Amino acid sequence: MNPNQFERIRTGQGFIAALDQSGGSTPKALQQYGIQENSFSNEEEMYALVHEMRTRIIKSPAFDSRYIIGAILFENTMDRFIDGQFTADYLWEQKNVVPFLKVDQGLAGLEDGVQLMKPIPGLDNLLKRAVERRIFGTKMRSVIQEANASGIKKVVEQQFALGKQIARAGLVPIIEPEVDIRSSDKITSENLLKEEIANQLSLLDKDVNIMLKLSIPTEDNFYADLMNDPRVVRIVALSGGYSQAEANEKLARNRGLIASFSRALSQGLTAGQTDDEFYAMLSESVRGIYEASIK
Repeated sequence: MNPNQFERIRTGQGFIAALDQSGGSTPKALQQYGIQENSFSNEEEMYALVHEMRTRIIKSPAFDSRYIIGAILFENTMDRFIDGQFTADYLWEQKNVVPFLKVDQGLAGLEDGVQLMKPIPGLDNLLKRAVERRIFGTKMRSVIQEANASGIKKVVEQQFALGKQIARAGLVPIIEPEVDIRSSDKITSENLLKEEIANQLSLLDKDVNIMLKLSIPTEDNFYADLMNDPRVVRIVALSGGYSQAEANEKLARNRGLIASFSRALSQGLTAGQTDDEFYAMLSESVRGIYEASIK
C-alpha cells in the first residue's frame, strides 16, 4: 500500500469521483452523455466510447486534485491507457488522484428486502492484477430496498467477508451497502445497517483498514460515530439518484462525510459540447460537490 495515497485518502480535503459505470449501466451512461446505442455495434466499441468519455473527464483541467482526492474505475478502464500510461498511473502521477477499482459483478435478485452481490469468480486474480496496476483500493455495491433485519445482516456480512479478502491482498476495500433513497422505511434500514456495520467493525483485526460508501442519511450526521472507528479510513456518500443540487444540499449537512458521486458528477456533460463548454460544466460540478464535501 502506498503510504502517501493512504494519507491523502484519510485526511485530504475533497471528494472521490465515481467513474465506474459498467456492464448494463454503460449504455445509459453513454446515452446521458449524448451517445446513442446505434453509435456502437458491439461491447468493445461501447467500452472504447466510454473510455473516451472518462478520458475527457480525467484530462480536463476541472478534474483537479485541489478538489478530487480519488477516482473509482471499472476493470476495463483499469486496463486501458491515457496518454501512454495505464489509467491508474495517469491518475496518480499526472493528477495526484488516488485510483480505486470496482470489483463486484452486479446485483443478485431481490430477496429478504435486499440485493446481495453476485458471486465474484476469479476475485483473487483480479486483486492481484489491481495491485500490479497500482490500484489503492476497491469498491463493491449491494442494495437495501426494505428494512428487513435478516437481509441487511446478510448484506453486511457478505460485504465484510469480501472486504477482509481484499485487505489481505493489500488493498483498501470500500464497502458499499446502499440504502435505496426511495425506500419507504429508509430511516429504519439505516438504523439496522449501522448496527450491523458496528458489529462487523468490532470483529475486525486492528490492522485492517476499510472505507464505507453509504447513502446520504435521513438523519444528519448519523454516521459520525462510525467515522471515529480507527479501522475506518473514510466514509463517503453516493448520490443515489438525487440530482446534483439535492445531493450537495443533503451532503453539506453531514460533517465529515464526503462525496463519491457518479451521475451527479457527470450531470450535464455531453459529447457535443466544445472543450470550453465541457470544462465549464465540469468545473461548476466539481466545485459544487467539493464545497458540499468540506462543510
